Amino acid sequence: MKRKLTITAFLILTLNFLVMAQNEDLKDFKQTPSGLKYKILEHGKGKQPEKGSIVEVHYKGMFMDGKEFDNSYKRGKPFKFVLGEGHVIKGWDEGIALLHQGDKAVFVIPPELGYGSRQVGPIPPNSTLKFEVELISVKDPIKIEPYDVKGKDTVTTKDGLKYIVVKSNPAGKQPQKGDKVKVHYTGYFEDGKIFDSSLKRDQPLEFTVGVGQVIKGWDEGIMLMHEGEKYRLIIPYQLGYGERGYPGAIPPKATLIFDVELLEVE
Repeated sequence: MKRKLTITAFLILTLNFLVMAQNEDLKDFKQTPSGLKYKILEHGKGKQPEKGSIVEVHYKGMFMDGKEFDNSYKRGKPFKFVLGEGHVIKGWDEGIALLHQGDKAVFVIPPELGYGSRQVGPIPPNSTLKFEVELISVKDPIKIEPYDVKGKDTVTTKDGLKYIVVKSNPAGKQPQKGDKVKVHYTGYFEDGKIFDSSLKRDQPLEFTVGVGQVIKGWDEGIMLMHEGEKYRLIIPYQLGYGERGYPGAIPPKATLIFDVELLEVE
């Protein structure tokens, strides 16, 4: 006499089968002490990135059932970021550092190296994620030197913004309210510590000037400049992030220093 499976027993068997299949799929993967699983699918011949390297990566992000939630190939543009500085999830910082330029690999990233217990877009809390990645390019870390302002005059505007002209180009186009500008910058605290830099990312900032897309000190300062000029902007908190600052990044009532180059005015 044949015994019929209960729904519960059927579900348990199905779950066990899925777990066994998943384990079989991961048997060729290596695992790091942190819990990252990875497998190199194709070896490139380029250099290995280090902390601070600018890397470009093509990727496809999936849940463990194979359902896709993100894909840079479909957008036609690789993702660029600075390695090892927390710009991506921990599993990516660790995994990309294991690769060489030209490598193709698969990462299986547990929640503690991914998005943890947070819901992020289509990704549910406590999700294990699978990424197919290709390391397209690796650029050496960029060394940033503060502008030399010795012997240069500091000018203060009526609003309290201070600026120093480091490189002058009066023949360049001066932006007006509503113009789109492209800017390279490095931001410092008063103690000289860098808190942000477009140079590190090798990616200028583009924004529309004078319409509140940036802090007030930037809107005022950038409209003083001409295309091709370099300024140091010293921005009091009233023209920056105010009394509250920006939690996790900018302290309350912080005076900020920016070395800025106006690359382009559209």
